[in-house]
Amino acid sequence: MFSLREVLGAIQSYGKAHQFISANRLWKWIIIPGIIYCLLFAVGIYFVFDYSGVFIDYVLNLLPLKTWIADIQNAWVNFFFLLVGFAMRLVFLLMYFSFFKYLFLIVGSPLFAYLSEKTEAIMQKKEFPFSFSQLMKDVVRGIRLSLRNLLYQTVFMLIIAILAFIPVVGWLTPLIALFVECYYFGFSMMDYSFERRQWTMKQSITYIGQHKGMAIGNGVVFYLMMFVPLLGWILAPCYAVIAATIHLQQQRLPNAR
Repeated sequence: MFSLREVLGAIQSYGKAHQFISANRLWKWIIIPGIIYCLLFAVGIYFVFDYSGVFIDYVLNLLPLKTWIADIQNAWVNFFFLLVGFAMRLVFLLMYFSFFKYLFLIVGSPLFAYLSEKTEAIMQKKEFPFSFSQLMKDVVRGIRLSLRNLLYQTVFMLIIAILAFIPVVGWLTPLIALFVECYYFGFSMMDYSFERRQWTMKQSITYIGQHKGMAIGNGVVFYLMMFVPLLGWILAPCYAVIAATIHLQQQRLPNAR
């Protein structure tokens, strides 16, 4: 389980992130990568939503469900399977978003690592000396964690996709998938702060396992922002990493021993 207090704390950190970005004029680091993310995301969503419908029709035809539905001519049955199809489309969209998000996390690792470090430097009122080798370590660590989380999340999402075919239970699968997405995304955003303290991946995994609410809260706001077309898509990625950094900075995390 997770702590509701931790979820709320992570959510509130987005408001602090907005104030922080405005006060320190970080908009150029937010807008440009945000626009790139927005364009790529919009194109992908169009194709996934379209082809997911084709795939669902293929499965229904393969199982002869369409013929059975047409034969019984029952409005409630038609509505029931319409809901199942809609739930499956949402799951496919979340699966697409999962893969796209991790691709962007991998490509954008240098930017996210820099933003996290810059945020902490401003909060502590000190400069971290730039080190290309350290930046590369942060980037490699971010990529490794993203691939690890992608693997775990893919397994969960495949199970959820199978459950989507089950009546009644299938209606809950988009919500379950969303919580899984929020947890792993928030984890990725928080790990930049762990890496700076030279935590091992095992230490990071243990900490997040004990504070799931922080990761879920960070991911929840990110996803809510993604429901706001264009503006939310542009702002969400960089807001998430800054919010995670601010929240963890307030936890006074120790350096690795």
